[in-house]
Amino acid sequence: MRHRTPVLRACRRFFDGGSLAEEAAQETFLRAYQSLHLFREGNVCGWLMRIARNVCIDLWRKQRPEAPIEEAELAGRDGPGLDHLTAVNQALAKVRDEMRSLHPDQCRCLELKMDGYSYEETAELTGLSVSAVKSHLQNGRRMLWGRVGGVLSELP
Repeated sequence: MRHRTPVLRACRRFFDGGSLAEEAAQETFLRAYQSLHLFREGNVCGWLMRIARNVCIDLWRKQRPEAPIEEAELAGRDGPGLDHLTAVNQALAKVRDEMRSLHPDQCRCLELKMDGYSYEETAELTGLSVSAVKSHLQNGRRMLWGRVGGVLSELP
Protein backbone atom coordinates (compact mmCIF):
# COMPACT_ATOMS: atom_id res chain seq x y z
CA MET A 1 0.00 0.00 0.00
CA ARG A 2 1.34 3.40 -0.98
CA HIS A 3 1.85 6.14 1.58
CA ARG A 4 -0.56 9.03 0.96
CA THR A 5 0.58 12.49 1.98
CA PRO A 6 -1.78 15.27 3.08
CA VAL A 7 -0.83 17.07 -0.13
CA LEU A 8 -1.98 14.15 -2.28
CA ARG A 9 -5.21 13.83 -0.27
CA ALA A 10 -5.89 17.55 -0.73
CA CYS A 11 -5.23 17.34 -4.46
CA ARG A 12 -7.52 14.32 -4.74
CA ARG A 13 -10.28 16.21 -2.93
CA PHE A 14 -9.82 19.17 -5.26
CA PHE A 15 -10.01 17.04 -8.42
CA ASP A 16 -12.22 14.21 -7.10
CA GLY A 17 -9.36 11.79 -7.65
CA GLY A 18 -7.93 11.04 -11.06
CA SER A 19 -4.64 11.67 -12.78
CA LEU A 20 -4.78 15.45 -12.36
CA ALA A 21 -4.55 14.96 -8.59
CA GLU A 22 -1.38 12.90 -8.99
CA GLU A 23 0.06 15.48 -11.36
CA ALA A 24 -0.82 18.31 -8.95
CA ALA A 25 0.84 16.54 -6.01
CA GLN A 26 4.02 15.97 -8.02
CA GLU A 27 4.06 19.59 -9.20
CA THR A 28 3.54 20.75 -5.61
CA PHE A 29 6.65 18.98 -4.38
CA LEU A 30 8.63 20.15 -7.40
CA ARG A 31 7.68 23.78 -6.73
CA ALA A 32 8.39 23.36 -3.02
CA TYR A 33 11.85 22.00 -3.78
CA GLN A 34 12.54 24.86 -6.21
CA SER A 35 11.35 27.43 -3.63
CA LEU A 36 12.89 25.84 -0.56
CA HIS A 37 15.38 28.69 -0.27
CA LEU A 38 12.44 31.11 0.21
CA PHE A 39 10.98 29.24 3.20
CA ARG A 40 12.22 30.80 6.41
CA GLU A 41 10.37 29.27 9.30
CA GLY A 42 6.85 28.35 10.20
CA ASN A 43 4.44 25.60 9.38
CA VAL A 44 5.93 23.47 6.58
CA CYS A 45 2.68 21.57 6.08
CA GLY A 46 0.75 24.83 5.71
CA TRP A 47 3.33 26.10 3.24
CA LEU A 48 3.03 22.91 1.19
CA MET A 49 -0.77 23.06 1.29
CA ARG A 50 -0.68 26.65 0.01
CA ILE A 51 1.53 25.55 -2.87
CA ALA A 52 -0.79 22.59 -3.53
CA ARG A 53 -3.82 24.88 -3.64
CA ASN A 54 -2.13 27.18 -6.14
CA VAL A 55 -0.99 24.24 -8.27
CA CYS A 56 -4.50 22.76 -8.29
CA ILE A 57 -5.98 26.09 -9.33
CA ASP A 58 -3.38 26.46 -12.08
CA LEU A 59 -4.09 22.96 -13.43
CA TRP A 60 -7.83 23.49 -13.22
CA ARG A 61 -7.52 26.72 -15.21
CA LYS A 62 -5.53 24.94 -17.91
CA GLN A 63 -8.23 22.28 -18.23
CA ARG A 64 -11.29 24.54 -18.47
CA PRO A 65 -12.38 25.91 -21.81
CA GLU A 66 -11.44 29.57 -22.22
CA ALA A 67 -14.13 30.60 -24.66
CA PRO A 68 -17.83 30.23 -23.94
CA ILE A 69 -19.55 27.48 -25.88
CA GLU A 70 -21.14 28.93 -28.96
CA GLU A 71 -24.82 28.44 -29.64
CA ALA A 72 -24.03 26.92 -33.05
CA GLU A 73 -22.23 24.05 -31.30
CA LEU A 74 -25.46 23.09 -29.52
CA ALA A 75 -27.85 23.57 -32.43
CA GLY A 76 -28.25 19.86 -33.13
CA ARG A 77 -28.58 18.74 -29.51
CA ASP A 78 -31.77 17.92 -27.64
CA GLY A 79 -32.99 19.50 -24.44
CA PRO A 80 -33.06 22.93 -22.86
CA GLY A 81 -29.28 23.37 -23.06
CA LEU A 82 -29.34 26.04 -25.77
CA ASP A 83 -31.70 28.42 -23.94
CA HIS A 84 -29.84 27.98 -20.67
CA LEU A 85 -26.45 28.46 -22.32
CA THR A 86 -27.64 31.60 -24.09
CA ALA A 87 -28.90 33.06 -20.81
CA VAL A 88 -25.66 32.19 -18.99
CA ASN A 89 -23.49 33.69 -21.75
CA GLN A 90 -25.58 36.88 -21.69
CA ALA A 91 -25.32 37.09 -17.89
CA LEU A 92 -21.54 36.59 -18.02
CA ALA A 93 -21.22 39.31 -20.65
CA LYS A 94 -23.23 41.64 -18.41
CA VAL A 95 -20.98 40.85 -15.43
CA ARG A 96 -17.84 41.51 -17.50
CA ASP A 97 -19.24 44.82 -18.77
CA GLU A 98 -20.25 45.96 -15.30
CA MET A 99 -16.88 44.95 -13.81
CA ARG A 100 -15.16 47.22 -16.32
CA SER A 101 -17.24 50.13 -15.06
CA LEU A 102 -16.14 49.69 -11.43
CA HIS A 103 -13.32 51.69 -9.88
CA PRO A 104 -10.04 50.18 -11.20
CA ASP A 105 -8.90 49.09 -7.72
CA GLN A 106 -12.24 47.38 -7.07
CA CYS A 107 -12.11 45.63 -10.42
CA ARG A 108 -8.50 44.46 -9.91
CA CYS A 109 -9.20 43.20 -6.38
CA LEU A 110 -12.30 41.31 -7.59
CA GLU A 111 -10.37 39.75 -10.47
CA LEU A 112 -7.58 38.59 -8.17
CA LYS A 113 -10.09 37.21 -5.66
CA MET A 114 -11.83 35.27 -8.44
CA ASP A 115 -8.42 33.92 -9.44
CA GLY A 116 -8.01 32.52 -5.93
CA TYR A 117 -5.60 35.02 -4.41
CA SER A 118 -5.79 35.72 -0.67
CA TYR A 119 -6.22 39.21 0.79
CA GLU A 120 -2.50 39.31 1.58
CA GLU A 121 -1.47 38.19 -1.90
CA THR A 122 -3.84 40.69 -3.47
CA ALA A 123 -2.42 43.47 -1.29
CA GLU A 124 1.10 42.55 -2.35
CA LEU A 125 0.19 42.43 -6.05
CA THR A 126 -1.74 45.71 -6.03
CA GLY A 127 0.38 47.68 -3.57
CA LEU A 128 -2.67 48.28 -1.37
CA SER A 129 -3.02 47.51 2.32
CA VAL A 130 -4.95 44.40 3.35
CA SER A 131 -7.71 46.57 4.82
CA ALA A 132 -7.94 48.54 1.55
CA VAL A 133 -8.20 45.26 -0.39
CA LYS A 134 -11.03 44.09 1.88
CA SER A 135 -12.79 47.44 1.48
CA HIS A 136 -12.45 47.40 -2.32
CA LEU A 137 -13.73 43.83 -2.44
CA GLN A 138 -16.74 44.57 -0.25
CA ASN A 139 -17.66 47.74 -2.13
CA GLY A 140 -16.99 46.18 -5.53
CA ARG A 141 -19.13 43.13 -4.73
CA ARG A 142 -21.94 45.32 -3.42
CA MET A 143 -21.90 47.56 -6.51
CA LEU A 144 -21.58 44.62 -8.89
CA TRP A 145 -24.44 42.74 -7.23
CA GLY A 146 -26.60 45.85 -7.35
CA ARG A 147 -25.99 46.12 -11.07
CA VAL A 148 -26.25 42.47 -12.14
CA GLY A 149 -28.04 40.70 -9.28
CA GLY A 150 -31.37 40.76 -11.06
CA VAL A 151 -29.89 39.29 -14.23
CA LEU A 152 -28.24 36.47 -12.27
CA SER A 153 -31.32 35.64 -10.20
CA GLU A 154 -33.40 35.27 -13.38
CA LEU A 155 -31.18 32.55 -14.86
CA PRO A 156 -33.13 29.38 -15.75
